[in-house]
Amino acid sequence: MSGKVLLFYLTICPALRISTESTEEYDYDYVSVNKTWVLAPKTQETDATQILNSLLKNYDNKLRPDIGIKPTYIDVDIYVNSIGPVSVIHMEYTIDIFFAQTWYDRRLRFNSTLKALTLNSNMVSRIWIPDTFFRNSKRADSHWITTPNQLLRIWNDGKVLYTLRLTIEAECQLQLQNFPMDTHSCPLVFSSYGYPKEEIRYRWRPYSVQVADQRSWRLYQFDFTGLRNTSEVLRTGAGEYMVMTVYFDLSRRMGYFAIQTYIPCILTVVLSWVSFWIKRDSTPARTSLGITTVLTMTTLSTISRKHLPRVSYITAMDLFVSVCFIFVFAALMEYATLNYLVGNKKPPTHDGKKPKQPPCDTGVMSSFTTITINNVMHWQEVEQETGSSCLEGKECENFFCCIEDCRTGTWREGRIRIHISRLDSYSRVFFPTAFLLFNIVYWIAYLYL
Repeated sequence: MSGKVLLFYLTICPALRISTESTEEYDYDYVSVNKTWVLAPKTQETDATQILNSLLKNYDNKLRPDIGIKPTYIDVDIYVNSIGPVSVIHMEYTIDIFFAQTWYDRRLRFNSTLKALTLNSNMVSRIWIPDTFFRNSKRADSHWITTPNQLLRIWNDGKVLYTLRLTIEAECQLQLQNFPMDTHSCPLVFSSYGYPKEEIRYRWRPYSVQVADQRSWRLYQFDFTGLRNTSEVLRTGAGEYMVMTVYFDLSRRMGYFAIQTYIPCILTVVLSWVSFWIKRDSTPARTSLGITTVLTMTTLSTISRKHLPRVSYITAMDLFVSVCFIFVFAALMEYATLNYLVGNKKPPTHDGKKPKQPPCDTGVMSSFTTITINNVMHWQEVEQETGSSCLEGKECENFFCCIEDCRTGTWREGRIRIHISRLDSYSRVFFPTAFLLFNIVYWIAYLYL
């Protein structure tokens, strides 16, 4: 037994020794490399510390550069990381940017072999920085994870670069007259909070506003079409201030609204036309179909307004939904008119005898009626001369005369004959034609004009 243990020990120990030696050698190399990479020459570290101590020794961060001599010019750069989402209800949009400001401070000049000092956020509070604020922001957050997302860089000629990352919820007054085929220019406005233009002036540099890859943006209903930047002077009671603005042009995608509103409205209108092919004696079928389509259009109208603020003007979608509702309601009223005018009414009886036939003139069939074109007084004069061709009690002098209570009728001069029983046939042509013309005018007006 002791011989087996000795053999096992002689076999394993050399392998362990080799593994330990290789591990120690690897750790030694790794540590040595890290030491060479992390540690900087002591001369540069000492030089940077002495530079900062000398710069901040008599530095007053409450005073702007060149105070009392000339204005401080601040060059602005914006890198747009993402835009969106855009809230139509609250009239605002969210934007994530890297905001950079560059200016010259003669008090921060230094002579050294170092061209620039890159510092963290601890130095921001120890030097003067511009009091820039965003005028149309509702809420704004500066990123602090894992450390404050701020950069301060000082060059040996006194040039200072200060950048930070911001997420801003900015106000955007949307004009929704052409909704959902609308385009907007959402601004991002900033200026100095306290310094007028005599003390601080902002400047745009060429290509000072850039955007990142748009595939990660959350513009679900919009397309980004471009941007432009402007500068102007705002005159207030406290003085004149330089105001800088970036406009982000957005165009709405109407695919969502076409699926949720436009196509259902069109199909509901077409569905209401089915009643024109149902026999007029089928009152329950035609009535239920008309009421169902009217209620459906009411629901669609309510849903279409759900995604909009309570604006007082009419949008393009409101116009389309309203016209569709009128077509559906008119289809229901068409059957009500037809049922009233061509209803099966029995003529009145007298003392149990057969119904008395009216003294109607020979001519057209009983299902015809007339609509007044000329003056009504002219018709009354003619009627007094020739006598009424309808049964007693009917107002034959008004618009609709000689309905089915008369077997025959006389067509007066200046009248147009309309076959009431063929009203469904007329509607099969009139309703689709009118709706098609409306769609042609509507889409051309809002898409191309």
